[in-house]
Amino acid sequence: MPRTILFATDLSADNRAAFARALRLAYAQGVQLDVLHVLDPYLPRRVLLDVESAVVEDITTMLTDLREDYALEAPKTLIQTVTGSPHVEIVREAHERNAELIVLGMHRKRGQKDLLAGTTAMRVLRSAPCPVVVSSHQPTQPWQHILVPIDFSLTARHTLKEALIRFPEATLTLLHAWTLPGERELGSQAYYAHWREQEVQRLREQLNNEVESLMRELDGVPDVELVLEQGAPCDVLQAYMKRHTPDLVMIGSRGQPHHTSQLTEMLLCEPHCDLMLCRAW
Repeated sequence: MPRTILFATDLSADNRAAFARALRLAYAQGVQLDVLHVLDPYLPRRVLLDVESAVVEDITTMLTDLREDYALEAPKTLIQTVTGSPHVEIVREAHERNAELIVLGMHRKRGQKDLLAGTTAMRVLRSAPCPVVVSSHQPTQPWQHILVPIDFSLTARHTLKEALIRFPEATLTLLHAWTLPGERELGSQAYYAHWREQEVQRLREQLNNEVESLMRELDGVPDVELVLEQGAPCDVLQAYMKRHTPDLVMIGSRGQPHHTSQLTEMLLCEPHCDLMLCRAW
């Protein structure tokens, strides 16, 4: 079976940027691009055949237009339609094809956190067997500045490894949000400030050791910067993104199919850049 990236499209205008990003990724990684559209299974059979033909024609036309608009080389491409529930069929096809990556367009529920749970993108993120990219920004160039929130978890280590392997030419920023006990009560005390400085230095050394141990396992790693900022993870990440505008944020999933982290929900609710979610196992 060939190495593949699976791009699932609903043929909307919002999907154009994601389609172009999938093309760029497939060509850069030398893999096949499988383009999938899920049809309504309750359409009459005669209508379904006509719709299927029109869908394939539209995808083919869009593929040609995107290659011309972005001056992209064409990877080997397979266009396919299936019937069923979109998120179920996307996950099933990813399993059957042993896809290396799923690429989706950004959902249309932006700014509406309470409505995220029912979107196809959120359902795929919860169940996909491989990393998932949710893209909405024009892919005028490869991702150059990639932000990876990290801690000491297996999930963060796996996500960092994915970043180092997949994007050896990019610049990686590793962002760690830290808090210490007693800050509110003792933060103004001189002895506490000295203790805090020691603790933050110890934390930085531990994180540096973790990163260096992982990088020794790999060749051709990109430039890496470690940034420690005080505060809650969501607040720190949001503030950093507004200041530095990364091209891509890579975060980990703990493999809980019915749970989505606050970071994931925040990034999908207010998408400042593309998102990649990586499963730890």
